[in-house]
Amino acid sequence: MDPRPAPRSGYFYAILACSSWGILPLFWNLFGSDATFEVVSHRVLWSVVLLAILVKVEGREGEVLGLLRDKRSVGLLFVTAALLTINWALFIYSVASHQVVQASLGYFLCPLANIFLGAIVLKERLGLAKGLAVVLAMVGAAIFGWNLGQFPLIAIGLAVTFSLYGLIRKMVAATPLGGLLVETLVMAQLALVTVVILHATGRATFGSTPLLTLLFVASGVVTTVPLIWFNKAAKLLPLGTLGVLQYQTPTLQLLIGVLLFGEAFPPQHWVAFLLIWVAIATYLFSSMKTPAPKSEEAPFFLE
Repeated sequence: MDPRPAPRSGYFYAILACSSWGILPLFWNLFGSDATFEVVSHRVLWSVVLLAILVKVEGREGEVLGLLRDKRSVGLLFVTAALLTINWALFIYSVASHQVVQASLGYFLCPLANIFLGAIVLKERLGLAKGLAVVLAMVGAAIFGWNLGQFPLIAIGLAVTFSLYGLIRKMVAATPLGGLLVETLVMAQLALVTVVILHATGRATFGSTPLLTLLFVASGVVTTVPLIWFNKAAKLLPLGTLGVLQYQTPTLQLLIGVLLFGEAFPPQHWVAFLLIWVAIATYLFSSMKTPAPKSEEAPFFLE
């Protein structure tokens, strides 16, 4: 363990990144409720533009070209791109359909889903504390779904796609910036087709007003800039500290859903979320007792 205190700039970048992701529902809400596919498509296309500029500025063109020449890496990044597309679409749909509370539950579940996947796929030993955390999370999710009267597809979908994304992404030897550019390049093909079809059929809203056009362009900025901040924080802060700070994101989403969007939060939801929070506390306590390997990468949210 490094006895030196973490630089204040690390906390600054982490708070900037996680709070930015936490308030993203306010941004996506500006597009209305009928433009999910168009918003996702433009988010991909404008992210490609900004990421390409950043790759050029940092001189990482060689890394990106190397990834594109490696069939295994391209294959894996194709899968992660598909998972990322589903994750982005689910989150934007959750805002458009006024289900931000359920989306926040999904991101509270993410670290616990990572534990579950590690046990199932990588045969990692859970241990009593982490095993208990997973069980409590499952019970909490089941109670939430029971209260909804339906399967909590958004919450489970966000947790599963993000966890699978992180699992497969670790198999690719690429920096977050270079890997994300290749992923968005893969997604850009479908995104471009979607945008062309929407314009050809007269259903596109891009270009209808200057403000809306600016928002579409800004979707690439709000996707990429917080990731840069997070990567800076990940280099300066211990993994455990970063993990705790990340819970700003779903906490802010939950508050926005209830306090600003007026979503229902009956007493039964408190029971479900209380179990999730106990599970998270159990997980964090167990993680503090067992330091993560130095090679382990910090996960990040991709709303």
